[in-house]
Formats: sequence, C-alpha cells, structure tokens
Amino acid sequence: MKTTKKRIVLKIGSNTLTRESNHISRGKIEDIARQVAHLKDSYEFIIVSSGAIAAAKQFVNLESNGKEINVKQALASIGQLHLMRIYQENFRELGLLISQCLLSYSDFKSKTSKENIVNTINILLENDYIPIINENDTVATDEIKFGDNDKLAAMTADLLKADLLIIATNTDGIYTKDSMLNNDPKTIKEVVGFESLVKEVADEKSSHGTGGMKSKIDAVQIANAAGIETWIVNGLKENFITNAVLGNIPYTKISNKLN
Repeated sequence: MKTTKKRIVLKIGSNTLTRESNHISRGKIEDIARQVAHLKDSYEFIIVSSGAIAAAKQFVNLESNGKEINVKQALASIGQLHLMRIYQENFRELGLLISQCLLSYSDFKSKTSKENIVNTINILLENDYIPIINENDTVATDEIKFGDNDKLAAMTADLLKADLLIIATNTDGIYTKDSMLNNDPKTIKEVVGFESLVKEVADEKSSHGTGGMKSKIDAVQIANAAGIETWIVNGLKENFITNAVLGNIPYTKISNKLN
C-alpha cells in the first residue's frame, strides 16, 4: 500500500554527530531519534550518516606508515560497527527499528544496482525500518577526502523520489555574501532555484574557507534539478528537525521552480 507520509532524506555529518568534538555524541543521536519518533506518523526518514571514522578514533589508533587514505579506510571499517551500535541502542529505546545500507557512487551508475537500492529501501520503509546509509568508505576514497556524504544524500534523495532533503550542518543555514563580508552572518531564509542561491551565497574567498559549504551547494544542485526541496539546518541545535518543520529556527530553504 502506498504511504501518504512525506519522505525525508536526512543527512547528518560528523560535525553534527560529534557536536564538533572528537567523539560521537550519544546525546545527539538520542536527539535525532526522539525527533524521528515524534514525526514518524507524518514523515518517513532515510538517514545518510557520516561518523564511522570519528567513531573508530574513540577506540583505536592505527599506524599509518605513510598510507593515510588506507588508514582512514580501515578506521571506517572499524568505526561503522560502533556507529551503528550507537544508533541501534538509542533508536531501539524509542521503539524505532534501523537497518544499515553501505553504498558507493558506482552503485548509482548501474541500472540494476539502482533498482536494487530502490526496491530494498522501499521494503525497509514499508516494514517500519529506518535505513541508515553511509558511503562504503572501505572501497571509496573520494568521500573521505571531499564529499562528506552531501552528494550521496542528494543522489539518494533523487533516486528514492524524496519530498525533502535536509542537510544538517554547523551553521544556521547558508549565509548571505554581504553578511559574511561584514563578519555578521545572516541566514538566507528562502530562495527559488539553484541559480538564485548561487547569486546569494558567499564565494570561496569570502566564506572563511568553509569547503564543506561547497559540497552542500553541489548537493543542492542535484536535488534542485530533481525537483526536491532542500533545507540547510543547524544540526548542533536540539530538536533541529522538529523546530525547522515548525519554522521556529533560522534555516535556508531552497525550493524548486516547479514546486
């Protein structure tokens, strides 16, 4: 039976999960779980979560021998288990079921793989399991170096025909160019279309070197081309999802011209 719930792809980065510390915050994952539980009657969630490497660093210290990328891949392999355990423990306390899906960009290039992803995740959602997706870091190095899962989240939202993409970050959305130049950040509340957003945002030289914001703009471009609304929200705040839904906090909404 087709669900009437709105489908949200929620991307959670390492900065959010660690609360900008060196350790995964159980409190933040509990905060996310509480919000998903509160909203589950109206929304179904697909979570794209970073944090495997951060989780591993709490437990191990590997020798690199000059092979930094391979060490990060090994840390991802170790940390993914710990990360999912923390998710499972906190979500289970609220009666929420989770599943793990590890994907790589190559999976999105194959018609068969894409069909399998869609069919599997739809079955999970129909049976009240919340898919938690992460890049398969053990075999894919690009995300470790650049992507921080933003692009993966946008591609997932497109593939699964999501109604909304929420990207949790460590700022109150995207700031205007002028406010960044004046060192007084002001949130862009809403723009229509990707091109309108590009004209408003600070360029690389005036954005205080926030390379992470570029990956979010790239993700917005993918989602916008697919007709999916995107919200850039401050995930460090408590109840950031429910407060964004209620319009109680500043965040950036990028809608599509077709919506």
